[in-house]
Amino acid sequence: PNQLAKTIVLVTLYSTLGGPAIIHGLNETEVSHIITSRELLETRLKFILLEVPRLQHIIVVDNTPTKWPGYPRDISVHNMATVQELGTKPENGKHVCPMPSDIAVIMYTSGSTGVPKGVMISHSNIIAGITGMAERIPNLGENDTYIGYLPLAHVLELSAELVCVAHGCRIGYSSPQTLADQSTKIKKGSKGDTSVLQPTLMAAVPEIMDRIYKNVMTKVEEMSSAQRTLFTLAYNYKLEQLSQGRSTPLCDNLVFKKVRSLLGGKTRVLLSGGAPLSAATQRFMNVCFCCPVGQGYGLTETCGAGTISEMWDYSTGRVGGPLVCSEIKLKDWVEGGYHITDTPTPRGEILIGGPNVTMGYYKNEAKNQDFFVDENGQRWFCTGDVGEVHPDGCLKIIDRKKDLVKLQAGEYVSLGKVEAMLKNCPLIDNICAYANSDEMYVIGFVVPNQKHLLLLAEQYRIRGSWEELCDNAAMEEVVLQVITEAALSAQLERFEIPRKIRLSPDPWTPETGLVTEAFKLKRQQLKSKYQDDIERMYGGK
Repeated sequence: PNQLAKTIVLVTLYSTLGGPAIIHGLNETEVSHIITSRELLETRLKFILLEVPRLQHIIVVDNTPTKWPGYPRDISVHNMATVQELGTKPENGKHVCPMPSDIAVIMYTSGSTGVPKGVMISHSNIIAGITGMAERIPNLGENDTYIGYLPLAHVLELSAELVCVAHGCRIGYSSPQTLADQSTKIKKGSKGDTSVLQPTLMAAVPEIMDRIYKNVMTKVEEMSSAQRTLFTLAYNYKLEQLSQGRSTPLCDNLVFKKVRSLLGGKTRVLLSGGAPLSAATQRFMNVCFCCPVGQGYGLTETCGAGTISEMWDYSTGRVGGPLVCSEIKLKDWVEGGYHITDTPTPRGEILIGGPNVTMGYYKNEAKNQDFFVDENGQRWFCTGDVGEVHPDGCLKIIDRKKDLVKLQAGEYVSLGKVEAMLKNCPLIDNICAYANSDEMYVIGFVVPNQKHLLLLAEQYRIRGSWEELCDNAAMEEVVLQVITEAALSAQLERFEIPRKIRLSPDPWTPETGLVTEAFKLKRQQLKSKYQDDIERMYGGK
């Protein structure tokens, strides 16, 4: 957005946002130079160039040919080498130092709703956010190695890498498809990136940890009964010891060393953010990887910072206390039935205040009412998430305002809460609960776990290919039964439990456009995809 005479503002856009959203972001910020990969240029960018009139230069981050003929409107395409060469010329060495209040990044949030919004992050916001994060990671320094595999357009990844740069840690760049020995793009018998790099620090979205958990548990199932008994004994013994603040060097060496080596064997801190981590997965990571999982909570709007749990806190389901850069307060949300006077813990919408709270949305006054400045001049952001504060000052996220739907009979259902409870069920890899206000009940779209579904099919003698099983009405009934039992044991109300479901044979990934980069559900897109099923499940009204 700024001319080069001023400081350069960086705009980040996920490649998976889809054409229209990318066009919107590039035009809204009037981007003149874009940096991308050759693959994205050829698969995404090429087709929208005519709709981005301000764009003049495309820089491709690899050293393929210098001449790219056939681009419209005199757009010039450069490779990295030519850009580096330009940078060595003395006349290009002049740069203006930014002020703390200058905008450093306009980061587009993939937003689970509508067009993406550009969050304006100032230089001082970034410094505040990474100061808060770094303070929670003990003994951070030059002996640490961090593995980066999430997109840098994600605030958690950008902040984590800046923390590393600021503290002299090494960074090894990886990708979700090459992370571990079992990853999809690693040749059988070859080593994945974690085995080679042996990182000490790693940020992980829950989706990745759930995958590791399910992989290991599948392996445990395949062990001989003696091995399995040993594993279970060691697991339960270690859980008990951890809860009393003790370590278990013998178990770690004999039993968990092998699991620990899945991530290279040297991880000392795992940071989790982006979505809630299930209690089962968190306990599993703490026990088997012999290192603490710090659960954090923050938003693009708060520069990724908010809370992170203390490393010695092994309780599950909580996101810790406020970082040094933030203050947290709760505000009544009457429609949802949450009040700061609730007992035993105060509950309400979470507000985050502090120097890490960003400068608002770019060119979007209407949405900026979620930000405000208090009488002391401190900026605050109303998150739309609902939390409770425990006596020790830790926050637990319990709901989300936007996920609330009122059923026809007047009961309020929190879709997010229903999904979080049901995701703990081993049969469910992912679930989206859906409810329509003119209907009496909740329905659900479910991505079943392949291994567990095939076992169920065998048990009930239901035959067919994977696609056929997911399309089978009898199979739906069986899965629904399992879900209902899981829901009741998780103490969900009868009206919160899905009455009908649709099984999806394909997983939801950011590439499908059905979830964001942090694997949060995009409800609007899921609704469109399953529109026919919604009508069928609601009796074709």
